[in-house]
Amino acid sequence: MDTWILPVLLLLTSYCCHGVLACPHLCTCYFSTNTTQVVCSGPSVSHFPLVGLPGNTTLLSIENTNLSSISAHHLEAVPFLQELHLSSNQLSSLPENLLKGLTHLHTLDLTGNQLEHLPPGVFHHAPLQNLVLRDNLLHRAESSWLPVNSNLTTLNLAGNHLDTIPTALLQNLPQLKTLDLSQNRLEKIAAGTLSTLSNLQRLHLEENKLNSIDPSAFHHNNKLTHLFLQENRLEKLPLGLLQGLHRLEVLTLNDNQLHFLPYGLLEKLPSLGASTGQGVDLSKNPWECKAKAAYLWKWLRANREVLFSPEDIQCRSPESLKGRPVLSLTEEEIQTE
Repeated sequence: MDTWILPVLLLLTSYCCHGVLACPHLCTCYFSTNTTQVVCSGPSVSHFPLVGLPGNTTLLSIENTNLSSISAHHLEAVPFLQELHLSSNQLSSLPENLLKGLTHLHTLDLTGNQLEHLPPGVFHHAPLQNLVLRDNLLHRAESSWLPVNSNLTTLNLAGNHLDTIPTALLQNLPQLKTLDLSQNRLEKIAAGTLSTLSNLQRLHLEENKLNSIDPSAFHHNNKLTHLFLQENRLEKLPLGLLQGLHRLEVLTLNDNQLHFLPYGLLEKLPSLGASTGQGVDLSKNPWECKAKAAYLWKWLRANREVLFSPEDIQCRSPESLKGRPVLSLTEEEIQTE
């Protein structure tokens, strides 16, 4: 078939019987030669907008509505769908075959619904690359959701109730580049948890309850460029934690309970600050400005250009130095305290 024929046929499917471009009630449609976008929003939308839905829809957005159910039958009407955005609705469950027949779907966003459990195979039927499940009620993320050797490059599970990293699920995702597990209930990162993610570039673990990270936790993630660990309960970091992360550009450790850094922790990280100029956030920790702080003090002085909020990297103790920025201390003050 000639390459020009398919776009013409797709465009014709969006016309109703009177030659007028069809669009569902309470929705707005945007038509072009290669794409058809349908956007439905607002509390008045409570059902799937099947009537008038263009058959050549490539992007469907039903967000901030009272939609409480969706089925494979609904989505059969849009076989060319590439992006499906269903955030901030009232969805509490999904059918196992929801995505059956959607052979072009690469992005699915289910942010801000009421999903607590999902059936096995729920994401098997489409070649997803981006899956967003943030701000739901999930306690577990099952390996059965996605096929082995999935093409997924982005997985967002932030804002759920996960208390362990879903290692079995991650083993199905060799192409994953961005993983967001922030705002959950994670307490530790064990050895091997992330070892299958050799292509991972961005890892979000902020705003959890992390108090323990195995020294080898990131040793198989040497493509990491961004590592977010802020707002946890970390009191100490193992010496070899960042070993081999030569591409790491951004490291956030602010708002933890760190008292000191082990000598050499931040060495051999040549890319810190490479893209933004500022690459390391160590602020708002209870630093003990005693002899153990000598490494922190020396590293800050040598790398101040890559620091976020250096004035907020302050001593908590001893009392005589409390509230002082670590960078303001003299060598004598560090060594004598």
